[in-house]
Parts: sequence; C-alpha cells; structure tokens
Amino acid sequence: MTMLREIFSKDHDIDAIVSALSALRRASQAQRYGNAAPPQLPSKYVMASIVEGITAALYPRHYGPPELPFDSTDEFIATTLKTCLGGLHEQVRREFALFPSDASDEQTRLRPTDIVDAFARAIPRVRMLLDADIRAAYAGDPAAKSLDEIIFCYPGVAALIKHRLAHGLYRLGVPMLARIVAEIAHSQTGIDIHPGAEIDQGFFIDHGTGVVIGETARIGKNVRLYQAVTLGAKRFDVDENGALEKGKPRHPILEDDVVIYAGATVLGRITIGRGSTIGGNVWLTHSIPPGSNITQAKARIELFDHGAGI
Repeated sequence: MTMLREIFSKDHDIDAIVSALSALRRASQAQRYGNAAPPQLPSKYVMASIVEGITAALYPRHYGPPELPFDSTDEFIATTLKTCLGGLHEQVRREFALFPSDASDEQTRLRPTDIVDAFARAIPRVRMLLDADIRAAYAGDPAAKSLDEIIFCYPGVAALIKHRLAHGLYRLGVPMLARIVAEIAHSQTGIDIHPGAEIDQGFFIDHGTGVVIGETARIGKNVRLYQAVTLGAKRFDVDENGALEKGKPRHPILEDDVVIYAGATVLGRITIGRGSTIGGNVWLTHSIPPGSNITQAKARIELFDHGAGI
C-alpha cells in the first residue's frame, strides 16, 4: 500500500478505491456463493502447461525436448502424461467446486477421476484424427513442402490440436476447462472454435485468421475453410421470460467434402450439402443441396459516355 501511495499522486485516495472494490467483490461473491468462502478457480496458467505437455506427448519429435533420443520417446511420453493428467485432475476438481450439484445429479455425474480416465483413453484417437487433419492440409495446400512443416508451422493445425483436446473436455462435462483451452488456441492463432463444435477427420483451415466456428456447428469429413469464414448463429431463441435458451442447435451443418472460401458467412441451423463450394464473401442463411456452387453475383460495371458529357 505504501508503494501504491508513492506511485499515485496525493489526489488519489487509494484506501477509498480499495474499500469500494472490496465491497463490490464481497457483494458479487455473496450472490454466487452465499456465506461460503469462494472456491478456488481453475488456473489458466496450469491448463496452458497441461495442453503444452499433452501436445508434446502427441507429437514428441516436434513439441518434445530438442534432440529427444528415439529410444527414450516412450519414457518421455509416459512421464509427461502422468504429470499432465495429475494436474488435470486438480483442475477438474476445481471446476466441479464452482458448480456444486444436488444429490440426484451426483448419481449420474462423472467424478474427476472418471473424467480424467476417459480423457486419457481418448488421447490415441485424438492423434489419429490429427494425423488425418495434417494429411488433409498437405494435400490441400500447394505451398506445403512437408508434413513436418505443417505440424510445426500451420496455425490451423495448432488450433485443431487444442480444439480436439478441448472438445474432449467439453463432452466429459467440464466446459470451463474446455473453454480455457479454446481461448489459448484463439489467442495464439486468431482462430475461434467453440469447444462444443463437432469436427470430423481431415479438417483443414488454410491461413486461418478470423475463422469463427460456433458451439453447435457440425463439420463432416475432409472439409476445408479459408480465413475469415464464420459458421455462426442467425438468431437466438428466448424463453417465456425473455432469457436466452442455451445449448439449442443454431449453427450450420457442413457435410463431407465442403469447401468455403475466404470471408464467407454461413448462419443458422442450415445444411451445406456434401461436395458443395461456397465462394468468398458469400452471405448464406439457407440450406443448399449436395454439389452446390454458391458465389456472389457478378458486380455490374456502369460504362459512362464521357463524350456525351455524362
């Protein structure tokens, strides 16, 4: 406090500011937790470390220690996973403490240990899906020189690694941790994928900056998106009290082999049929059948007769 007083001019009443913030904080916490002490929050720092460790376990040559000996790879993966999964258990426990359930919910709700076990068992499948995504990126980008380049350098792959981990957490009932992981990817890549979005294998986001994919979007196999594509909601349903109805399907369904070019906006619970192509900057709010090709109307060029003085 003494240092703060020295930093600020005498015109600032630091004690009064601290007192006001304290009152607001106590009121907010009382509204959420009653008279109980506020529970510990999950740690963004710890979750970032966990994601970094699991990424290294998935691709140890690329994200593990430099010069990792080949015959030590399995040992490194085992040690890393034990550390990360142990840390994840504590973060799941903290999220559960924020949203206590009643007795009936506890009968069906997974425990933190169950969630971490299920998440761990799914890690090999995550690697399988990511391998298909990486191959799709290599096949779909003539600038790609190697699979290693894609794993190391492509923002779409970096975002998908984190999304596939976040989606697993989301499905297991820890949406806050899932959202933390998604926002790590968002801040690193500029790609915003809600952890609830269902994305099949062979997904490729080229360039990636500004891509937004909503919570209830469903994306089939071998789909390709370019930068600034939005898969969003057209409207939000409300209940009889005017409150938003959460969790309802409101984002697009993309069937297999769809390509959407830069800047396109696709809104609402519509279906983009298999093998369709959506051109750049298209605004689309209705379903289209398989094999469709949607583009903007050609711009009309007005020719003026300058000789006529127009």
